[in-house]
Amino acid sequence: MSSQPASRRTVLCRAALAGAAGLGVAACSPGGSGKKASPTPTAPVELGSAGVVPVGGAKIYREQRVVVAQPAKGEFTAFSAVCTHAGCVVDTVEDGKINCPCHGSQFDARTGKVVQGPAEKPLPSVPVTTKGGRLVAGPDA
Repeated sequence: MSSQPASRRTVLCRAALAGAAGLGVAACSPGGSGKKASPTPTAPVELGSAGVVPVGGAKIYREQRVVVAQPAKGEFTAFSAVCTHAGCVVDTVEDGKINCPCHGSQFDARTGKVVQGPAEKPLPSVPVTTKGGRLVAGPDA
């Protein structure tokens, strides 16, 4: 067994791998820091222009943890962007399905219902309104 010190490259690679592993665990844990965050906004949040949500499609607002769909022109529905399986934040909307990157769950973008597991519960709905052409989601929206 060699007692040579690890090279700088080896130390940096190990540090990067340890950090990536920690991020992976945090991404799939519901609370991350032991404190469970609410999967839906606890206060009204302004999301921006209603015009960016495509008619017949949906848009994910990762920071606010909300997905907004526009099934028909001027009609908006919203859901939590936190997957009900393991607490990951969904990352794409394709072909009317909201996709979770962690374990492959898919949800209907119009209803929030599970289309493909392992999630068993639908995405919680979030109140959403338009005020002056801007979307507002959350309680009292």
